[in-house]
Amino acid sequence: MLTISDTRKLEDDKSGGTLAERIEKAGHAVAGAPSSPTMSRKSRAQIRAWIADPAIDVVISTGGTGFTGPLT
Repeated sequence: MLTISDTRKLEDDKSGGTLAERIEKAGHAVAGAPSSPTMSRKSRAQIRAWIADPAIDVVISTGGTGFTGPLT
């Protein structure tokens, strides 16, 4: 799960915390929960790495305005 926000950090990200809590309560593991201020190269690289990881079934992002263009 990746939180993309200019105004939230991991410490005060209520929606990201709620998502992680519900994911774990449903019996799933959260592989990571980083935060990024914008859809940067770093956040795109993190998402690409998760997509390529066969141990990860789902990638969730929250906040921001979403993707604007391809991940390549």
